[in-house]
Amino acid sequence: MGCVQGKCCGEYPKSSDGDNREFQELGAYSSHGRHILANRSLEFVLVPSHNLRLEYSFLTQRGYYPEMPDKENQDSFCIKKQIQGNPNIHFFGVFDGHGQFGTQCSNFVKDRLVEILSGDPALLGNPVKAYNSAFLTTNEELHNSEIDDTMSGTTAITVLVMGDTLYVGNVGDSRAVIAIRVGNQIVAEDLSHDQTPFRKDECERVKLCGARVLSIEQVEGLKDPGIQTWGDEETEGSDPPRLWVQNGTYPGTAFTRSVGDSIAENIGVVAVPEVSTVQLTPDHLFFVIASDGVFEFLSSQTVVEMVTRYTDPRDACSAIASESYKLWLEHEHRTDDITIIVVHIKELFNSGAHAATIRNGTNIQPAALKIQRGTPNTFVHPRPEFLRPARSDSSDVHPCQQSVSTDDSPEMFVPSPAVPKPSA
Repeated sequence: MGCVQGKCCGEYPKSSDGDNREFQELGAYSSHGRHILANRSLEFVLVPSHNLRLEYSFLTQRGYYPEMPDKENQDSFCIKKQIQGNPNIHFFGVFDGHGQFGTQCSNFVKDRLVEILSGDPALLGNPVKAYNSAFLTTNEELHNSEIDDTMSGTTAITVLVMGDTLYVGNVGDSRAVIAIRVGNQIVAEDLSHDQTPFRKDECERVKLCGARVLSIEQVEGLKDPGIQTWGDEETEGSDPPRLWVQNGTYPGTAFTRSVGDSIAENIGVVAVPEVSTVQLTPDHLFFVIASDGVFEFLSSQTVVEMVTRYTDPRDACSAIASESYKLWLEHEHRTDDITIIVVHIKELFNSGAHAATIRNGTNIQPAALKIQRGTPNTFVHPRPEFLRPARSDSSDVHPCQQSVSTDDSPEMFVPSPAVPKPSA
């Protein structure tokens, strides 16, 4: 849900197929459901400090809205190379706008977040603190802009590459996932946790801020508001829990954090990001950043498995968009906007005996997930399994807190398990 062109800090070319928007915007769908992209782009950026080459592609697809044929794509994305002129620092982000002015919100945040982050002199010394500051400053600037964000806003899922470390800043329910080789399998590791009322910690936090957490059917009196009926995120998608003010039927957000949404801030919807840190190993193969248009009906593991089928990330983007689109139409009468970035992590060249050993498969190490501690917006998850991470405990956080702690507490490494997730 963003602009039609899906800007990447600039213009993305329009499809030559004109205004046939029912099944296409930047591409087209054949009768067999195959997604055919026009103007596909394969790009790369180097990380010379750690001998890496990041090869990536991106796609944004306007949703199909039969009742609103002129509805804009409210997704946007940004890829910014060489932050602060440093060849080892790069930024990737996807922004999913919502509400009447969601397009304007997602594009405003797309531009300002990376600009503020790039201009922060604390970025190199304390990336997590810089991330916090960038999100909160962007949120305040959006409130003070000419854009009406009272009932509009955007989610943001971002990955900042600093050498061999990924800093993942998330606000909302879009998602980042990384692929890791574990033995002879490739397993999805979530880099972010969707911030929705399905999460017990987030649900309790917003309730403490005065939110009513109810499904639409409960609000409309079709179900008992005193009985939780929405199940969990994996099994219930048609009528999810939403946030409402005490004596009204608004704003109805299905997420607990966002940038914008000034009215929802009164009931606990904050722009404070959750920031996780991953130190790359030779077993990390690629990462994916995508709006919830992708993850509504596709699990993280399914998305990773689809990417592994293609050597070219352009083909992976096309396949995932096509499958997402198809599943939306199988379950709904419409589709969401779909935006995806696929980034392959490759070694630039043979850097010696260690690299040769890794390529021969004799040096398999589990991924290390590095979690910043001591700030109110971060989370620690012991990762008992890959796709069902433990949720963070927000009991020590003021539920409506927007401030950022400057506590420089030590960080902690949490190793991922060296066992694959059992197949479903």
